[in-house]
Amino acid sequence: MAFLFGTDAISALLRPRPAAAYVKWLMNVAREEQFTSAVVIGELYKGAFRSHDRERHISNIEQRVLPAVTVLPYDISIAKIFGGIRAHLEDTGMILPDADIQIAATAIGHNLELITGNLRHFNRISGLKISHVLAKTR
Repeated sequence: MAFLFGTDAISALLRPRPAAAYVKWLMNVAREEQFTSAVVIGELYKGAFRSHDRERHISNIEQRVLPAVTVLPYDISIAKIFGGIRAHLEDTGMILPDADIQIAATAIGHNLELITGNLRHFNRISGLKISHVLAKTR
């Protein structure tokens, strides 16, 4: 199984002391099975630019994150999936931030299991495979 790492899943690894169980689990995931979305990278950069320690966070993204995962683009096929999910959520009154839906659409579009601790948001999206590994290690 291949995985798409959400923003919180990557941020958790950049903490001074990441959860040992999560790091141990990740060590058993082959590099070619590790993906993230360009949307996640955008969220990480946003956090870095808003940080008081901007240069360290930007360096972490560019030196640690980008070499470690394959970044999938937000393209037309993913945008179509996004539109369907967004319309369904609006119809059911379960609105989520666009970035979360874009990340979920990327996972669905590439048949990847999403690694996130934000189960409350992502559980609203039907057809999305979600790993509970991050939630279990917190």
